[in-house]
This record gives sequence, C-alpha cells and structure tokens, in this order.
Amino acid sequence: MKTQLIVITTVLTALHFAPPARAGDLEHTRQLLATKQCEGCDLSGEGLVLANLSQANLRGANLSGANLSRANLSEADLSGANLSGASLYGANLSGAKLEQTDLSGADLRDAYLANVDLKTTNLSGTSLQGAIAIPTQAAKPEEFYRWGIAQGQKGDPKGAIGYFNQALSLNDKYAPAYMARGIARYQLLDRPGAMQDAQRAKWLFLRQRNNEGYDTAQAFVNQLQAPQTETPKSKPNFFNFLGGVTSVLLRFLL
Repeated sequence: MKTQLIVITTVLTALHFAPPARAGDLEHTRQLLATKQCEGCDLSGEGLVLANLSQANLRGANLSGANLSRANLSEADLSGANLSGASLYGANLSGAKLEQTDLSGADLRDAYLANVDLKTTNLSGTSLQGAIAIPTQAAKPEEFYRWGIAQGQKGDPKGAIGYFNQALSLNDKYAPAYMARGIARYQLLDRPGAMQDAQRAKWLFLRQRNNEGYDTAQAFVNQLQAPQTETPKSKPNFFNFLGGVTSVLLRFLL
C-alpha cells in the first residue's frame, strides 16, 4: 500500500512540474523567422503576430491554430498549407499563393486579399467580414450582400457599395442588392445614383412578384422624388430616411 502511494505521488509530482507541451516546433519557428524558408514545417498554434513573412516559402506547412494577426504574408507561398482555425485578422495576403490551402474556420476579418486565387482553397466556415478585395469566387451573392449591410450599419457606405457591387457582379438580377446600394448612394448624397438603383430594384421586384420588395422600393422612389427643401447638413443614417416604412425596409434587407 505504501509503495503504491509513493508511485502515485511520484507520477502526480512529475505531471505537476512538467513543462507545457508545445503544439508547433520551436526550431521550425526560428528557421522561418530567420530564413523565410519553412516548407512542410510544423508551426501549429505558433504566435506570429505582425511577423514579416513576405515571400516566405510555407508550402505544405502546418499552421493550424496559429496566430498570424496583422502579419505580412504578401506573395508568400502557402500552397497546400494547413491554416485551419488560424487567426489572420488584418493580415496582408496580397498576391499569396493559396492553391489547395486549408483555411477552414480561419479568421480573415479585415485581411487584405488582392490578387489571390481562392478557387481551390477550402473556405468552409471562414470569417471574411471586412476583408478587403475579396475575390468574387470566395462567396455567394447573399454573403457579399450581408457584408455590405453590416458595413453600411458601421457608417461606411463606400465600403458597403463595394460589397453590393460584388454581389451584383455574380447576380445582376439580385434586387435586394440594388435596393441596398441605392440606400448607400443616398447616404453619400448621390440622389441620381440612388434613384437609378431604386428604379431597377422596383422593376426586378415586380418581375419577381415580390410585393413587399416592390412596395418598399416604391416608397424609396417616392422619397427620392420629393422636393428637397434644403441641403442636408450631414449624411443621412443608413436606415433613417423612409419614415413609416423603415421597419419594413429593415425586415426586408436583414
């Protein structure tokens, strides 16, 4: 009995004082930061915030769960790399090679994605809200539309219009995107552009037999046709301009 207690105590003591296991390989991290050459390396869970990895060779590397927030990965080769669950918040991925890359569950909010090809990239569950220059193939029209609504609510009508344009480039008959873009244009005091989008939305809603959408678009047109008594002192709020139909608009858009 006493022997068993000694053994148990020894094991528990060893576990208590044992250093925490690292997910990635520390030597691989040093190699990457020193040479930018780390093909097939194990960098899972590593902290690489703000790291300058421009043009780094990370082909086939394991970066699952790594923190690459605000890192510079421009023109880096990430082909076949595992970035599942990684944080790439605000990272610069312009020109990066992402063929067969696993970005499932990764955080790409506010990331810069100019000149990247995501056709063979796994984007299942990836967060792209606020990302800049999202390639069209990365999302469906409904997703670009939803991101545009969120951007408009943040007080960024120009950013919202960018998302709505991408939604319409994928589906030029997507009436809600015309309607929402018209609202954003109205907020930028572009009444002619807002009227053009409102009329287009109304026509599409009519053809699609969407009575609620048609009525809302008509209310918007009526608002735009009303005489403007004075120049607004500030930009109108994204949703506070249609008076009694605002609740209908909100329900329809969101």
